[in-house]
Amino acid sequence: MYTLTHETEQDHHEVEALYDLCFAPGREALSSYRLRDDVPAVENLSHVARDRDGILGGAIRYWPVRIGEASALLLGPVAVHPTRQGEGLASLLIRSTLELAAEAGWQRVMLVGDAPYYQRYQFARLSDVTMPPPTNPDRVLGRALVPGAWDGVAGEVTRWRAD
Repeated sequence: MYTLTHETEQDHHEVEALYDLCFAPGREALSSYRLRDDVPAVENLSHVARDRDGILGGAIRYWPVRIGEASALLLGPVAVHPTRQGEGLASLLIRSTLELAAEAGWQRVMLVGDAPYYQRYQFARLSDVTMPPPTNPDRVLGRALVPGAWDGVAGEVTRWRAD
């Protein structure tokens, strides 16, 4: 059993250590991190999952981005501690936060990831949306939180700017 809570400043270093454990060295050099530089994560969607003893099992973060004039959420990273994988924790984190994103009025979510894994969450390739290089275009995926949310949305993903 896990408890999901909003990530707080007190969680930051522990979550970063989890991401370092789960992802290859140099993860912060990826183009998706350039979109996050100096942009705060979406607080009400960035969550940690702790077991009944308070031990961190997983974490997920979301960041606002732009595609042309459209706003979107960039999901990621999401990570589950290697000793907790296979327990459905990633699914719990993803599904629950996507539901919260829809309730908060977000219309679309994107990520860079493996299509065969993320299609179970209704993510599909975004052929008209381009992440900064060197991102593989086949790994740029999106999900509409409201019908038609990706219709007509095309172009390069850029850093968030307030309207």
